[in-house]
Amino acid sequence: MRLVLRLAGAGLTAAMAAIHLSLWDDGYRDLDTIGPLFLLNGVVGILLALALLVTPVRLLGPVAAVTALFTAGTLGALFLSLTTGLFGFDESLDADLVRPTLYVETAGVLVLTILAVTAFSHRRRPRR
Repeated sequence: MRLVLRLAGAGLTAAMAAIHLSLWDDGYRDLDTIGPLFLLNGVVGILLALALLVTPVRLLGPVAAVTALFTAGTLGALFLSLTTGLFGFDESLDADLVRPTLYVETAGVLVLTILAVTAFSHRRRPRR
């Protein structure tokens, strides 16, 4: 089960990164503050997805937790840009990739949180 969660978490994190890099390439790079943040999100997302795949089981809990928090922060930033605006940028639900991003990031937070909890609980079990 943990392998499925690990692969799903890495896939969702990579998808989030790909969305941000695609949007950055499609013109978000020209936006002050938001542009560099989209690039940073894409690069960090790729690194976290790779880390989820190669991290030893004993360190999986912290890596999954950090990735879940990163994804939750990204989702929170999207909600801010949809509601009050973020760094002077107002996003619309009708904009390209907003709805898929909401789905990917929400699923990512859920899967990565479950992965982190199960990985931490595995570490605490006494060995026989």
